[in-house]
Amino acid sequence: MKPEERHETDSRWLRRTDQAVVAVLVSAGLIAMASYWISHGGFQGGLIEIDRAAPLTADFQLDINNAPWPELAQLPNIGETLAKRIVIARETDGPFHSDEEIEERVRGIGPKTLNGMRPYLLPIASEEMVAGP
Repeated sequence: MKPEERHETDSRWLRRTDQAVVAVLVSAGLIAMASYWISHGGFQGGLIEIDRAAPLTADFQLDINNAPWPELAQLPNIGETLAKRIVIARETDGPFHSDEEIEERVRGIGPKTLNGMRPYLLPIASEEMVAGP
């Protein structure tokens, strides 16, 4: 070999067989990705782009007189501390008879916090509506 030819073959990063192996591996990966996309509904629009997915909301209501503190802690502006205070007030002084009574009996719950809670509270039954003792 002439020195110029040797320089050309030495400067190649991969040999021809290595290039062929890399080409086969890349092709196999592309085919695998395409088949995954098709099998998961790619052409039918079955895949959802996370940036365009609609946000989901969970509507819930709970009974202030029966809910445990972890459920109460999920209410807006109510954390673990206020939720435990609600449960303690309920256990020591009995069930709440109105929403306003929550504000009176639980330290840390004011009008703003109570108004934020109201959409998530089930109506409190009056004593006339309750059957039994």
